Amino acid sequence: MPEIPDLEVIKEYLEGVLPGQRIEAVEVLRPLVVRTLVPADFAVTLQGMRLSHVRRRGKFLLLDLESGHVIVVNPMLAGRLHYCPPDERRPTKTFVILHLSGGMDLRYVDAKAMGKVYLTLDEGLVPGFAAQGPDALDPALTAEVFRERLLPRRGEIKGLLTNQGVVAGIGNAYADEILFDAGLYPFRKRPSLSPEEVERLYHSMRSVLPKAIVVLRERVGEDIEVKIRDFLSVHGKGGSPCPQCGTPISEITARARLTNFCRTCQPGRMIRG
Repeated sequence: MPEIPDLEVIKEYLEGVLPGQRIEAVEVLRPLVVRTLVPADFAVTLQGMRLSHVRRRGKFLLLDLESGHVIVVNPMLAGRLHYCPPDERRPTKTFVILHLSGGMDLRYVDAKAMGKVYLTLDEGLVPGFAAQGPDALDPALTAEVFRERLLPRRGEIKGLLTNQGVVAGIGNAYADEILFDAGLYPFRKRPSLSPEEVERLYHSMRSVLPKAIVVLRERVGEDIEVKIRDFLSVHGKGGSPCPQCGTPISEITARARLTNFCRTCQPGRMIRG
């Protein structure tokens, strides 16, 4: 699932190449992912429009058009954008293609067919968009605001980090990384955290995500469709030695998702029920 570090790097790259380009033609190869929130056809409306800006909010990418329309991409589990020459081979699960005036294509590809591409005049109408909490990297999300947003919650701390209504942009992978950095057991309930641990969690969040962006910025380059996770400390590393203590990293499936953590550096006990 693309999360803040992935999407921020994609946003930065597209912001450097898309603004000013005109959409010459649109192909909707698989309508399943397309949602038109204006009273007009998706492809017909977009043809001839000019792109003006690229933004990110939580796990959404937004392509602004000079007309005031916005293309909102919610990649969900496996959606990716490809910026490539028109003659490059199209992956089987290519859903939408924008043919651009600069001679390149912007494609939406989704191996799981779970994401969505919206056309709207108001991103607040996109399901899940308005309900988001503050972006995890928003300067306005101070340690105090973070603490206040957690305070009413009683669930497990990993579940709260990945709850987009609490804080936006963090998914399964980077929740594991943040909790490892903070030395916190993923299944602890929020009321069990001390003020010092909440503070530590906040600073880990504001450290882990920017560091990952730096790594991805260097390694992704123009290949914005690639998924790079091999540099992560614990996520996806079940059975490998912990980079801090050498203990094999635990990998368990709970709450319908995979969680990786170090039982030595993140001690705790799962409480059922």
